[in-house]
Amino acid sequence: MIDPEHVLPLTRQSRILELSRLSLYYEAVPTSERDVQLILLIDEIHLKYPFYGIRRIRNELRDLGYEVGRDHVSTLMKKMGIRALYPKPKLSKPNLEHKIYPYLLRDMEITRANQVWASDITYIPMAKGFCYLVAIMDWASRRVLAWRLSNTLDVSFCTAALEEAIRKYGTPEIFNTDQGSQFTSEAFTDILIGNGIGISMDGKGRWVDNVFVERLWRSVKYEDIHLRAYGSIADARRGLTAYFEFYNKRRRHQGLDYRTPDEVYLTTLPHIQVAA
Repeated sequence: MIDPEHVLPLTRQSRILELSRLSLYYEAVPTSERDVQLILLIDEIHLKYPFYGIRRIRNELRDLGYEVGRDHVSTLMKKMGIRALYPKPKLSKPNLEHKIYPYLLRDMEITRANQVWASDITYIPMAKGFCYLVAIMDWASRRVLAWRLSNTLDVSFCTAALEEAIRKYGTPEIFNTDQGSQFTSEAFTDILIGNGIGISMDGKGRWVDNVFVERLWRSVKYEDIHLRAYGSIADARRGLTAYFEFYNKRRRHQGLDYRTPDEVYLTTLPHIQVAA
């Protein structure tokens, strides 16, 4: 993250982290309590009806007693990164200057741990405000290998999660993401290339290419986030630590023949030392 006391000037630090220099001087305006409540409701409506656009979500809010205009709903949805027809928030826009890699998983049979990892970012509403969650998942076992929370969408929290996963669990053969600027950035792809990991990226708008991470987000929100209404990032971090412990070790998945992610990961893992 940016360090004002560091020997490198701020302009150089922002360039390395691929952040806008102007963002260093931006002071965030607190979100009003009403907008926080609207954001929570929009998030719930979007999870239930991902095909709803601005007008339908506005109508749902009005049915719930919230007089809100289309433009304001549009503003909040843009702030959240939510768009209709996609069962996930589109939180990061592609950077046209970044290299886009081909999708490598089509018709591939994924049956063992560390064959394919995947990652994505989702929006996390809190009682007052919001943050973002990135997770690194093993595709075959659905095991969450690492995760991070951040109040901004810069690349550093994504690279931190990736480096932790590699440090603890070794390297996958292929790493799959969407085309968001965090994942196409050199800071992220250089870690993959440096570790000899194949890079795969979903086709534009192809949410189904990363469907298992999408299902993880639904589980996280319905089984934890929306039940807890965390008051701060620190509270969310503590709560999600407990949830992911439960998710990996105790939550049985129908798609895994009612086994846990830990069980599948360890029984299909090649004979490689794991640090975790």
